[in-house]
Amino acid sequence: MKNTVLPLIFIILITSYCVQAQQIGSSPEYVKALTSHWKGERLADGRPNVSDEILERLQNVTLEQAWGYLQRKGYKNQVEGDWIIIQPDQVMTGRVVTAQFMPTRPDLDSLVRAQGKDEGRSQKGGINTWPIDVLSEGDVYVADGYGKVKDGTLIGSSLGNAIYGKTGKGVIFYGSVRDMEELTDTKGFNGWVKGQHPSAIKDMTPTSINAPIRIGSVTVFPGDVVLANKYGTVFIPAHLVVDLVTSSEMTALRDEFERVRLQENKYLTGEIHGDWSEKIKDDFRAWVDQYPGKTAITSKDVDAYLSKREHDH
Repeated sequence: MKNTVLPLIFIILITSYCVQAQQIGSSPEYVKALTSHWKGERLADGRPNVSDEILERLQNVTLEQAWGYLQRKGYKNQVEGDWIIIQPDQVMTGRVVTAQFMPTRPDLDSLVRAQGKDEGRSQKGGINTWPIDVLSEGDVYVADGYGKVKDGTLIGSSLGNAIYGKTGKGVIFYGSVRDMEELTDTKGFNGWVKGQHPSAIKDMTPTSINAPIRIGSVTVFPGDVVLANKYGTVFIPAHLVVDLVTSSEMTALRDEFERVRLQENKYLTGEIHGDWSEKIKDDFRAWVDQYPGKTAITSKDVDAYLSKREHDH
């Protein structure tokens, strides 16, 4: 009896896995499992709903600050560089929607098209529009186009405008775009891509939406938060982004405080770069309270930071 039951269970499990593997769009349950460390609100598709306030504050974080924080948390492969950037002087942050494209083969393409129809995806136009259809405000469309440039143009100006209309953001493609001149002239739209070419997309099949993908040396999850600037892109697990932003803001304040006090010749270099005395700590508290710029740092944050700094030393 045991010899009969075990193979049957195995067959059922494999069949269930294969049916799930045929899905183009990930289920909300799967996305929740991928991002299980997130404890806050979620979007309808299961992705963490990181607040707009945090996304705005993240724009002021440097690539080095984000990289250093993630390294300390054990995330050592989160930064990708060497991009062609449509608007290099603009910073983009947002909630990631992922898509993976693969080189077309007839049997794969027919399977994907049939599954897409079963999932209710548009049957008009190219199937490269499917990831765009699921975008919402604050999303950044991140796609692995396996570095293809000629015939690998995932969007042109029309789809770029559609993306911006849905998200108010842009794209990050390990692949290419066309209509670069028109995309550059599209106010507010931005993109980090590996190339641009006048050809139209050809022989590429979207095999997943909102599943883990590879962007260069980075594994990207749906629901990650991306920070993209002229120095590169960093993909941040959603459950870490609030602490990363707060820590980076505190580091930036500390660095500015040290520069100001050194320029004023108020402390010796060794005093302010070493362990802070209670006098310097109190001075820092008072300086933050009177800080003229915009900051979300509270007195409680300062006390927690100083306590941790003391503990670490």
